[in-house]
Amino acid sequence: MRVRRSIRGAIARPPVGLTAATLAAATLASAAAVPLHGQGLAGFEPVPARENDFPLTLTSIMRGPEHIGQAPVGVSWSDDGEWIYFRWLPGGGEWHEQRALYRVRASGGAPERLTDEDEIELGPILATGDVSPDGEWRVTSSGGDLYLVERATGATLRLTHTKAGESSPVFSGDGESIFFRRGNNLFAFDMDDREIRQLTSVGGPERPEDAEAEGHKAFLEAQQRELFEHVRVQEIREDRAEARRELREAGQRETLHLAEGENAQSLVADPSGTWVAVTATRGGFNDGGRRTDIPLWITESGYTENTEMRAKVGDEQGVSRLAVVNTETDEATWLDLGAASADPSGEDGAGAEAGRAEADDAEAGEAEEGGGDGATEDGRLAVASFAGWNEAGTHGLVFAVDFDYKTWRLYAYEAASGELTLLDTHHDEAWVGGPCFGFQGAGCMGWFPSEADAAGGAPRAWYVSEATGYAHLYVIDADGGNREALTSGDWEVLGATIPEGWDAFLLQTSEVSPFDQHPWRMAFDGSNRVRLLDGDGSFSVTPSPDGERFAVLHSRANRPPELYVADVGPGAEMTRLTTSPTAEWLGFPWREPEIVHFEARDGVAVPARIYRPSDFGVEANGAGVIFVHGAGYLHNVHNWWSNYYREYMFHHFLAAQGYTVLDIDYRGSAGYGRDWRTAIYRHMGGWDLSDQVDGADYLIREEGVEPGRLGIYGGSYGGFITLMALFTSPETFAAGAALRAVTDWAHYNHWYTSRILNLPHEDEEAYRQSSPIYFAEGLEGHLLIAHGMYDTNVHFSDVVRLAQRLIELGKENWEMAVYPVENHGFAEPSSWTDEYRRIYDLFERVIGSGRGASANGAGG
Repeated sequence: MRVRRSIRGAIARPPVGLTAATLAAATLASAAAVPLHGQGLAGFEPVPARENDFPLTLTSIMRGPEHIGQAPVGVSWSDDGEWIYFRWLPGGGEWHEQRALYRVRASGGAPERLTDEDEIELGPILATGDVSPDGEWRVTSSGGDLYLVERATGATLRLTHTKAGESSPVFSGDGESIFFRRGNNLFAFDMDDREIRQLTSVGGPERPEDAEAEGHKAFLEAQQRELFEHVRVQEIREDRAEARRELREAGQRETLHLAEGENAQSLVADPSGTWVAVTATRGGFNDGGRRTDIPLWITESGYTENTEMRAKVGDEQGVSRLAVVNTETDEATWLDLGAASADPSGEDGAGAEAGRAEADDAEAGEAEEGGGDGATEDGRLAVASFAGWNEAGTHGLVFAVDFDYKTWRLYAYEAASGELTLLDTHHDEAWVGGPCFGFQGAGCMGWFPSEADAAGGAPRAWYVSEATGYAHLYVIDADGGNREALTSGDWEVLGATIPEGWDAFLLQTSEVSPFDQHPWRMAFDGSNRVRLLDGDGSFSVTPSPDGERFAVLHSRANRPPELYVADVGPGAEMTRLTTSPTAEWLGFPWREPEIVHFEARDGVAVPARIYRPSDFGVEANGAGVIFVHGAGYLHNVHNWWSNYYREYMFHHFLAAQGYTVLDIDYRGSAGYGRDWRTAIYRHMGGWDLSDQVDGADYLIREEGVEPGRLGIYGGSYGGFITLMALFTSPETFAAGAALRAVTDWAHYNHWYTSRILNLPHEDEEAYRQSSPIYFAEGLEGHLLIAHGMYDTNVHFSDVVRLAQRLIELGKENWEMAVYPVENHGFAEPSSWTDEYRRIYDLFERVIGSGRGASANGAGG
């Protein structure tokens, strides 16, 4: 119990007849007399919160990890199903501490923290790995070496002990060999004789032989040989060395030469080791792309140090391509995955026919506009990814995304014939994506177990597509026939796997509501879809090796993720294994914000979370604040714990002082399907911004917020929206705090920006209408810009350019706070506290009580 409680009785119980407004004024006047945590505004605590042991001050809120800890991550089971391993940091430590390795018995009990020595010893057991066909062994890579783990006993056998480093081990289909990667090549370890065989020879560019000299150069060479014995002897030595090299290389594998700057990103062998899929990637800096220098200002040496980071959108970017190598002949076939080759025969089946028709229509439209097929001239693409071989090793699943991100294609590759069959393709006039889509590789897709293949043994594949506007699961035969949707509806498949030993899918979906995520079991034919856990929030599950139990990470809106265990079955009860926050933090009455919908100007219902002063028993002060989440495509209106947990507590802090706070899943956010996701195409700062303005109107119309007393704030994409709001809707927002904000999209990265706005030199209009720097003359309200000086994502130079623009425009109501040691995501509590003290001070001065800089001697 804290010492201030003795004086709170009179504050908490007003005399009869004292109005809420009078009480608010009285309590604000008495605030300075109450001992505070910290100094000034950072230590101020709202009166309604003072009855709790947790001090609701900015200083305390911004030390969030010390109170709530760091939730369990990296959950895995021991092979015998007795233990659950995870990384975790319970609350009560220092902010800079890192998660440690823990284990807990699946039957229950207290989690046990393991030492660094334990972790090294357990490395082979903890590492993920492939399971042998008979289920008795698991092969893992730990510390760069290979180990066999006997699953029944946990006994380990070290297979390699090298400096070279071995990774990505998998069993062959017959279990007699282990395929693994060393350097840029794939090897096979034969279990019986312990022999290691090299399966591929992937190397750098082939160097051309020196051309025969001609003319005066030939004369000079002949003259040197005639005059100097040294030259003649050197030629003899070189000829002998070449002959020895040819003898040594006789019988060795023929090298697959990659292009200059290319690397083998992945090597995947079929179950027999006969075929290896090689994905080669190349960064754009080999073609003249230019990196950005990011200075690190506070260093041990005292000298400013530079870090080279990403290029800007439209600069030369990375591409990828895919080859299949026959390990018996060393013959390599580069696959043509471009749009022009999508219909080689016209006989691929009904599913591919539908996909091709869609792609053909899209390509015709692009041709009319002068566009290309999205691939590079040499056939490489933004993404060329190998999603795996079927169990028999007869077919591979190949995924390709065009360079402009507007089309993806899914192929079956038949190893014996080398033929590609287009299974499906999807074109989006904006960009392809969705919750199950992987821009750096294949997302949710794979082959069925052989026993679930189509009639006659034809391999059957599954994948997730956004073709209907929502991400759903589809199945198709390897010849392109019998395409079928297994799920449908106005909800999304968020994840799909086939766990070990299951004869069904494990799905993660939003079928119950966009605000909850649950695991489901579904038969391979789409029947018997059953929800496996009930309740509000998010449930992320890891099945046990025997498939009978789940390790569950579950969170609610007012509680961070905790680890539970539950049986696999509908309506199973969960047993909690961890408690992360401190007892002090748990004792505070953290709210589950109400989810509301307001009508946007186009009639669409926009979801939002609201924090009302009445939640704390106080009267609204007439001021409203809108929070804008970052990342654009991110989900923040839901019934589970938010990544923005500091902001969640800050909103409690504001609401306890009379502010009404709205947190919107604006257009562009995740969780609501394709149309919502792509509504910002070619105009960031369009529908996503108007949703904030319409949300402000909702606060005025329904929640009693006074016109002219609205503020807005957010970081990254949220900072960008804040700038656009103050520059283009000054009649709505009187104050805004733009944190780590993008000010000009032509200076952001390629893979994110080019999907939404195309390329700056090809679609200048999109960049001009989407970049705040072009609208800076519209600033009328009060603006706070806050940015880390070592931001490797949204570079500090972005706001420097905006500052110069504001100076040249003669704008006065703006200020900038810089944080010399901070990257894009702040780390140090002192930086967080300073930033949010400034945000709070801004709101207090402009739209709140006016206390602001005058309160407790604090400055802005």
